[in-house]
This record gives sequence, C-alpha cells and structure tokens, in this order.
Amino acid sequence: MKIGLVGCGNMGGAMAHHLVDIGQDPVCFDQDAAARDRMSALGCETTASARDLARQCDVVILSLPRADIVRAVMDEINDDLRKGAVVLDTSTSEPGATRAMSARADSTGYGFVDAPVSGGPSAARTGSMTMLIGGADDHVARAQPVIDMLGGKIVRVGASGCGHAAKIANNMLCAANLVLVTEVMQLGKSEGVEPDDLLRAINAGSGRSGVSEVNYPRWVLSGSFDSGFTMGLMRKDVNLAIELAHQSGIAVDACRAVAAIWDESRDRLADHADFNEITRFER
Repeated sequence: MKIGLVGCGNMGGAMAHHLVDIGQDPVCFDQDAAARDRMSALGCETTASARDLARQCDVVILSLPRADIVRAVMDEINDDLRKGAVVLDTSTSEPGATRAMSARADSTGYGFVDAPVSGGPSAARTGSMTMLIGGADDHVARAQPVIDMLGGKIVRVGASGCGHAAKIANNMLCAANLVLVTEVMQLGKSEGVEPDDLLRAINAGSGRSGVSEVNYPRWVLSGSFDSGFTMGLMRKDVNLAIELAHQSGIAVDACRAVAAIWDESRDRLADHADFNEITRFER
C-alpha cells in the first residue's frame, strides 16, 4: 500500500516522521518548498504537485488548515486518483463540504473519509492521536491500516461529515473550557487557593476536563505555550461551530458568549500565537 501525504506543516510533518519511523515510505507534497525540503531530508519522496502524488498512492492523507484548501486540493487531484483509492482527510473541515466531496468521490471511483485528529504534533509524531472517523464502511475499511498506523484512540462516529462535525464540537468545548478554567483559577486565587492545588481539586472532582488535566499543567502553568495549535486555527474552529449552529437553527447562547471572547482577543493575541494563550487574555 502506497501512502501519500498532502500538507507537511506541524501536524502533517509529524505524521510523516511517524510513518517513516514505523518503516513506511510516504510520498509527500506541500506548496511550501521549505516543507518539501524537510520531508526530503527525512528521507521521503516528494513530488512537484498534488496531482503527481495522487497518481502514485492508494491512500492519500490530507493535513490542511481549512475547508477551502481541502476543496482546492480535491479539485486538483480528483481526476488523477486511482480507482479504489481512499482520501483520508485529517484536517478540521466543514461537514457540508466533506459530504459534497465524498459524493463526488463515489461518482468518480475513489473513497473520501473524514478523520480529523486531536493531540497535536507530539501525538502525531508518536502515532497516538485521537481520530474521529466518518465515512462509508467500505472506504473506512480500505483506509483502516493507515488509520491504525496514525491513531492511538480511534472513534467511529458515523457517515460522511460526522467526523468533522464531532471535531468541531470537541474544539468548541475545548475553547470554552480554556475560558472557564481560567476564570475559576482567578476565583480560587482570590480566596487564597494556589493554582496547582486548585487543579488537583478540580481534577479529583466532576469539573475536570482535558483542559484542566492536560492544557493547564502542560502548557499554561509551565509557561511553555508550545502546543503546536494556534489561536487562528482555534478561532476558525469556534466560528465553524457557531456557523453550524446557525445553519441548523440551534440556540447555543453559551457557545456564542465564548466565541465573543475569542474574537475580542484578536487585537492582543495574534493568530500565530499558541491557542492556550487565551488564558492570558484579560477582559
């Protein structure tokens, strides 16, 4: 099985590293020449275009920042993908766009599976990412060997688009929990509770979350702010959640309040900053 990877930034590059570590020889493409050079230095074959990559590969992994870029790449490679190939989209994308691309894939003769990931570059580097899988059973089955190489926790959530919907919901909760934990940390401090002690209390109780258990001790209290996921990407995902709610006519008042905080932070926290830096934003 020949594996291709389009998008060799933080996450894609880390996936390529892991695939090489376990004895695979992925073919890589990125629009950025420096990213291609890094993949070449790693020992990966690189191609001059995504089309060249698609012609060679049985499974094509996409690791791209936005749905419009995913659409552009799929427009480019649609006619060059092998019959029976599978595209595994690990990007955080839009469910509606994913369903449309999956339908076109079916009519063309290849499969399209949404498999957004969580865990950051460190998990991608070790093959321990969480992957949320949406797509038709036969397409998922053909991609399963590669999914198993990349993911440590694999969750099947439904048909095409469901993986991306679940990822947007997850990231909305993460964005909210970063704001909420920051506020209760301030509350505890005002009453003389040290941050480490408050976190231990929260994580022993019903208020715990991934933010309190991982983000705060690893990236916030340590001051490292180097998770590999940016403010710009999280703002994009928060806005996607609000847009999905609007399209569905669902009232998400609490989510809208959180989204407003992330938007308000724009003037003081640049898009390239680590997303955990929202904890530094003072309103």
